[in-house]
Amino acid sequence: MSTAHTAERHTAEKKSAIKKAKGFKKTRPGTYLAIGTSLFSAFNNIKRARTARGESDTLKLVDAVVSAAAIATGVALLVRELRRMNDDDILTD
Repeated sequence: MSTAHTAERHTAEKKSAIKKAKGFKKTRPGTYLAIGTSLFSAFNNIKRARTARGESDTLKLVDAVVSAAAIATGVALLVRELRRMNDDDILTD
């Protein structure tokens, strides 16, 4: 087997894995994983906000508040997507 052929096969396998990973985001388990990841980052954000308050650093505190709003919006969008998945399942039955 030539080196070029091996490289082509490796590239094709890599693209296939990326395609599977992107498809996973559209599944119910993928959505639950995304929600969990977002909520996990919220705990880190709370820690950042507490540190900012302790240091009386207004800019860091504003950053933490804006990040919290982004996390809340992201979770709301994921929950909406999850509900739509459930509605689609009911309609297909």
